[in-house]
Amino acid sequence: MTEQDEQDGPEMETVHLLRRVSMEFGLRQAEFAHRNGMHPTDVRALVCLLDAGRAGTPATAGWLGARLGLNSAGTTALIDRLEGLGHVTRTRDPHDRRRVLLTVDARAVERGREFFGQPLARMAGLLRTFDDRETAAVLRFLQEAHAALGGDRDRSAAQDRGPLGVSAPAPPRPARGPR
Repeated sequence: MTEQDEQDGPEMETVHLLRRVSMEFGLRQAEFAHRNGMHPTDVRALVCLLDAGRAGTPATAGWLGARLGLNSAGTTALIDRLEGLGHVTRTRDPHDRRRVLLTVDARAVERGREFFGQPLARMAGLLRTFDDRETAAVLRFLQEAHAALGGDRDRSAAQDRGPLGVSAPAPPRPARGPR
């Protein structure tokens, strides 16, 4: 098999399809952001916060900034914007009053369901037609694809090692514009 055959094989067809799905998600997120007077980063922040809530992860400003690759000032501006739009609430951590936790407001969740609900329900319905082995294969592929792209940046260094024992590179820092 030549290098070109490997690049054009069914594996790469799957990778390219995943890229198209990712682009489509991004376009839908941008459309949602535009319709709701938000920046695309605002939508990514809401997704991060929703994921944190489902995982039981306490979401703080520092945690969110690290997930999005933002500095402290950018994170504060983002949270202020989302709070001003009524999408996010800040509450003191009941276990550590020095910490402020972020949660997505129920109205923002409902707005997201109205916009994304139908395609997400269609995907979930499709997955319900898969047997356990097929579902496990899809899940394993997506988890490893996520890891290959640098996902789960908040994992410990030991967990951040790939199958060959090599640490994933640090995510690039966002460029700073003129002040």
